Amino acid sequence: MRRREIVARRRVAARLGLPQPTDDSILMKEVAALPEKYQEQEKNIVCALDIGTRSIVGAVGRAEEGRFHVLAIEKEEHGKRAMLDGQIEDIEQVAGIARRVIDRIEQRLQVRIKRVCVAAAGRSLRSQKASYTLEYEEPRQVSDEVVNQLEAGALAAAEAVVLEDKDSYFYMVGYTAAQYRLDGYPMSTLQGHFGRRLEVDLVATFLPREVVDSLYTVVSRLGLEVSSLTLEPIASLNAAIPLDIRLLNLVLVDIGAGTSDIAVCRDGSVVGYTMATVAGDEITELIMKKLLVDFKTAEGLKMAMGGKEPLRYTDILGMQQKITLPRLVDLIQPAVEQLAKEIADKIVELNGQAPSAVFLAGGGSKLYGLRQAVAEQLKMDDNRVTIAGNHFEKNAFSEDIELNNPEYSTPLGIAISAALGMINDSYVVTLNGSPAKLFRSGTLTIRDILLMNGCRYGDMMGRTGANLTFILNGKRHFVRGGQCRPAKIVLNGAEAEPSSVVHAGDTIEFAPAKPGQNASRNLAELLGEDFVGELLVNDELADLTYQVKNGDVIVAQADVETPPPAESTSSEAISMPEPPPLGAPLLVNLNGRQVSLPAKPSGEPHYLLDALQHSDLDLDNPRHPVELLVNGQPGQFSQKLTESDEVIIRYQQLDQKN
Repeated sequence: MRRREIVARRRVAARLGLPQPTDDSILMKEVAALPEKYQEQEKNIVCALDIGTRSIVGAVGRAEEGRFHVLAIEKEEHGKRAMLDGQIEDIEQVAGIARRVIDRIEQRLQVRIKRVCVAAAGRSLRSQKASYTLEYEEPRQVSDEVVNQLEAGALAAAEAVVLEDKDSYFYMVGYTAAQYRLDGYPMSTLQGHFGRRLEVDLVATFLPREVVDSLYTVVSRLGLEVSSLTLEPIASLNAAIPLDIRLLNLVLVDIGAGTSDIAVCRDGSVVGYTMATVAGDEITELIMKKLLVDFKTAEGLKMAMGGKEPLRYTDILGMQQKITLPRLVDLIQPAVEQLAKEIADKIVELNGQAPSAVFLAGGGSKLYGLRQAVAEQLKMDDNRVTIAGNHFEKNAFSEDIELNNPEYSTPLGIAISAALGMINDSYVVTLNGSPAKLFRSGTLTIRDILLMNGCRYGDMMGRTGANLTFILNGKRHFVRGGQCRPAKIVLNGAEAEPSSVVHAGDTIEFAPAKPGQNASRNLAELLGEDFVGELLVNDELADLTYQVKNGDVIVAQADVETPPPAESTSSEAISMPEPPPLGAPLLVNLNGRQVSLPAKPSGEPHYLLDALQHSDLDLDNPRHPVELLVNGQPGQFSQKLTESDEVIIRYQQLDQKN
């Protein structure tokens, strides 16, 4: 019996409380006598399924003392090309291969798998940079809500660019704030600081819906649940690059058969990820064309490079052939250089420059000469580009499986991410009655989850219909757009905001906002159906059916025999609205004295900002940051005030700062 099988059987026996005899034949008999019914997958058992272009790999284990203990790894290659560039093409075939992998894992461990963690590559992975700025008239302290608003603005800008592609529907799978600035100064965080101008640069990543849905469909065909979903470059990075070295500017390139996934980290965080739709298959296809062999033979020749020579093969004509290693190297060199150039260009595009070091992972990383070619394209020292695997042992271990293999970067990364809390395997959130798709772990808000599940900012915030402004006979008129119907967000039965934090097991109900109707008028509605006379719009003749546009200049000259033009709609609807009744003054206690805030002609409520001018602070020459308190709690300038509120607006004292 193979040592691997003996160890696996011993592990099963230990878990089921059987003795550990030294005679393996006795152990085999006892294990064979076990009931056929498998144990259910325990909560701490993580099963990762790496659905790749060339093969499917399953890795199972659990967290033990801060590392992932690998109990089993199984691999099965696709019988035919069922995937293209990381995208599932033939769902039935992929599900069949995945079922065989799961069956072997279950048989080896005597465990019935119910949940799997997966990762998405996606040939159309989109990384979009965006920036956003918030400016205030006066310095203000930055709260979590303000940072959320700032990041939301940048995400909306990124989303707007991606949605220009009308033919695709994208999920926002995650984002990273690359840089904050406070009044022009770079900052690692903004919370708690005071400033007038807040800026953020971020990188948001989007996946086309079909990539995500096909993964869920395959897992559903297996009768399993998706417990977590992440991106392959992030998973590979979690396996290959430990957290303690991510302060450096490092790049992980996971080279599979159809795609090369790229992740960039620096200053302790992942700052971006992208992909190139070139990988190992380009080399295989070149060998097929040059040597007239089928795909399987070409793949075998590619993998055999670096071994003994000459390499022998049979071409499609049935003739026995052989080729020397130098000749095969020369044959594939143009394709290797092109692959290296594509990878290097993507790295520089995402990172801005060559990084400190590059880790190559995945089966394609073993390609003869690729490591040196990538270093040359990036103009880096040869020893700054390395094959991943040396750091796997920091996060994973096994007694009987050799893990230092770059092909294991993605399956191990998926499992490590889930088992060690980078993606929480038990983090299940229900959205409108179904499990929500979650692409990352950590603190998640309702906004994050809605974006991950295909919701757009307009669905959450709503949009008022566009206003209509025009000039009629020298008088400016204004028609308001219709009000939107706000979104309905319910978290665990109670109304909630998009910024509300979500926890495992929470239930979200969401009904999108309905935009208001745009304001519209035609000339008949403005002048009456019976109007007779000359109509000019922007010095051009028009008739009563003309639909008024923003900025139009309309001249309506009635015939002498008819009465002057009359507005058939209410004057309030088309004229500038009359100011509402004068509001009442508001009495508050400001810095220990009673202050009356004057009534506002608009009738709007009073805000903390309104009390600022009564605080006697020299805001043109501020000596220190300003402290804001309302009824003893930290306040914000946008906060509404009520009668008799206790308000403090003062400079922070030196001892408070220290």
